[in-house]
Amino acid sequence: MILSIASGKGGTGKTLVATSLAHSLGKAVLADCDVEEPNSYLFFPELVEGESRTVYMTIPQVDQERCTRCGVCSDFCAFHALAVLPQEVLLFPELCHGCGGCIIACPEKAISAGSRPIGTVKKAKAGEVDLVWGELNLGEPMSTPLIKEVKEEVSGSTILIDCPPGTACPVIEAVRGSDFCLLVTEPTPFGLHDLDLAVSVLDRLEIPSGVVVNKSGSGDDAIYGYCRDKGLPILLEIPMSRGIAEIYSRGQIFAREMPEWQDCFRELFEKIGEMVR
Repeated sequence: MILSIASGKGGTGKTLVATSLAHSLGKAVLADCDVEEPNSYLFFPELVEGESRTVYMTIPQVDQERCTRCGVCSDFCAFHALAVLPQEVLLFPELCHGCGGCIIACPEKAISAGSRPIGTVKKAKAGEVDLVWGELNLGEPMSTPLIKEVKEEVSGSTILIDCPPGTACPVIEAVRGSDFCLLVTEPTPFGLHDLDLAVSVLDRLEIPSGVVVNKSGSGDDAIYGYCRDKGLPILLEIPMSRGIAEIYSRGQIFAREMPEWQDCFRELFEKIGEMVR
């Protein structure tokens, strides 16, 4: 089963849930798709790092001598990565989405495929848990291509995907292909607002979902009424606890330090398994 752990906003506890699930299940693959700031691997002190590889993105290379400055390439590009001037064609590589359409469209065959590095995919092992994560290069505006590469590296019967925050393209790419999405939220107005956005995205993608309420007891009850009205199952509640917060702030897996929670996370996974059968 591919289980993604997401939420509409940052700071709700996605990584707390993902790392505790991975530790409690034992044999699992944990893929951290929050490539702008991956941190799941930091919670496993027994980490044994494995292979890593650089990820490249396709960009056009223009033969300025062969180019006739007809402008077909810049007209084709929906992202304005090419600008045709009287003397040369300018490329803005950070705007390029690597579709390769300009190469096909050029009537003079003056454009070929080049590449540039955008980040790194890394692998490691911590006991029975396999970890995969991506590290986006500083200044890179697009994380989606690297998220795709992270997902290409995962395989196994139990795959947990720690998604980036928000509801934009990186999240859509991270949850795509999941059997189920676990939405981690908090009982606050911001938590409710962004949960509603995430639910709308998953509805469009036709991915079933359920909710984990983290920091329960710290806010209001609006989140519970929303889930009831939407028919969203609340699968687990994690209380607002100074002890849990201190464990997490030390970079430790709270289900490891509070072993009574391991059964709760295993039961959570079993519930999800029953729902997707």
